[in-house]
Amino acid sequence: MNKKLKSLLAIVTVIVMAACTNQEQELQKLITKIENDVKPLRKEAWIAQWDGSISGKSEDFDRYAQLSQQMTEYYSNKEIFNQLKGFKEGGKINDPILKRQLDILYNAFLSNQADTALLNQIIVKSMELEKVYGEYRATLNGKEITDNDVEDILRTSKNNKELQEVWESHKNIGPKVEKGLIEIVKLRNMVAQQLGFSNYHSMSLELSGQNPEEITALLDELDSLTCKSFTELKNEMDNAFSKRYNVKKEELMPWHYQGRYFQEAPNLYPVDLDKYYADKNLEELTINFYNSIGMDITGMVKNSSLYPQPGKNQHAFCTDIDGYGDVRVLCNIAPNERWMDTMLHEYGHGVYAQGHDNSNLPYFLRDAAHTFTTEAVAMIFGRLSKNAEWIRQSLGITEKEKEEIAENCFKATKLQQVVFSRWVQVVYRFEKEMYANPDQDLNALWWNLVEKYQQLKKPAGRNMPDYATKIHIALYPCYYHNYQLGELFASQMHYYIVNNISKSNDYTNECYIGNKEIGKWMQENIFAPGMKWEWNEFIERATGEKLTAKYYAQQFNLN
Repeated sequence: MNKKLKSLLAIVTVIVMAACTNQEQELQKLITKIENDVKPLRKEAWIAQWDGSISGKSEDFDRYAQLSQQMTEYYSNKEIFNQLKGFKEGGKINDPILKRQLDILYNAFLSNQADTALLNQIIVKSMELEKVYGEYRATLNGKEITDNDVEDILRTSKNNKELQEVWESHKNIGPKVEKGLIEIVKLRNMVAQQLGFSNYHSMSLELSGQNPEEITALLDELDSLTCKSFTELKNEMDNAFSKRYNVKKEELMPWHYQGRYFQEAPNLYPVDLDKYYADKNLEELTINFYNSIGMDITGMVKNSSLYPQPGKNQHAFCTDIDGYGDVRVLCNIAPNERWMDTMLHEYGHGVYAQGHDNSNLPYFLRDAAHTFTTEAVAMIFGRLSKNAEWIRQSLGITEKEKEEIAENCFKATKLQQVVFSRWVQVVYRFEKEMYANPDQDLNALWWNLVEKYQQLKKPAGRNMPDYATKIHIALYPCYYHNYQLGELFASQMHYYIVNNISKSNDYTNECYIGNKEIGKWMQENIFAPGMKWEWNEFIERATGEKLTAKYYAQQFNLN
């Protein structure tokens, strides 16, 4: 190469680099502007939501609704979106941190670029459906009963006629919401197509950073690893229920499986853990556990609301108020195993948020790598409330007591995991196919999937929109699979910890207590990175592998 050509190439390189640098500077200015606009709005919105959850006052929820609307309006700004689009399509952003922020913001703005009238139609129809779901009541002997009553009867009754009546009555909401649900599905598809996606299911996954084919492949892997084990457990359940309900195995129907959807494990392995927690301070147990692995949550606990009070939300959640360390948990503690699980779970979300809040990450990267990765952290800790060794060390039960409960603790946990995993298969695959073709026979699609993955028989001659009875399909679409991905990642982290940190070689009883190296690894590899990397790259960096179902199957002896 002659000197003249070398000089020319050098000049071109300098010009290109200068252009890239200039583009990156301009993008940084835009990101700073968005941050300055969004940060106070988001903080105020989360404070209003928190206040409303504590007080129950309509004025707090109204303030939250107004601020949320302002956020939506901001992310609908076409001028800002076009600027982000220009940077994305220009291909001159090389800085990985800037590029990651650009991708996140672009997706956030893109999801709000559809026709406003169309989006408003969806909001109106969703509110109409929510009202129907909220007001509907099943009946028994001509009297209205609540969903809690339905669950109690299905779980405890041995009267076949009563079980069938209650199950069918609960499903009678299907025809009342079917038309509205399909209308919303088609409207959501119109939004997706306006934005350049094939359908709403694909759009939902892609805008959350998930490749639909990759997620389907993961669930296919999970299916292949759990199918045999589920079939064996299903046979065990069928034998037990055949005796319980005095019917032949082949006569067992969906109402015999102790729930509305067979998404929760029936009570095959009774073990009373509540008695161990009955006289214990769950707040203290939670603080002590997290402190033992090097995670100080005392400040977080101080800012939380953990006990019942009038007007307060009766459930539980964790919220990151500002992205700078103001993390709060809402609970309604009672001294039982369920609330111990909830406390460990919610403060799992909390330490994750606290971990990236206290980093040097830019504002828009101060979040979990994905929704399901924070669920995974919450799950890995929440599981401990049923871990016999954790109970022994935390609650002071004897070794003999531990041995008495250990087997049933594990078997009950295993059953819950596999039953839930089969239910997720149904919901994910139904939504995927429904959005691909909402005009097909959805009743047939639903029952084909239920029969394949849950091994439940469709009642003879039934042709009802039973899929429409599940509120999540109508109002919280294309999300359910994230709970299962969280379970997979929780097991993958657990295996990494056992193999590389505790080196206990005990995948069933390992409970982390007192091992600060575990906390250090999680802080550095799980919490601190925030959204710095796409979720599967993040998982591979942390555990050495991309997300897989194999460790989940191994942990619960499902393969």
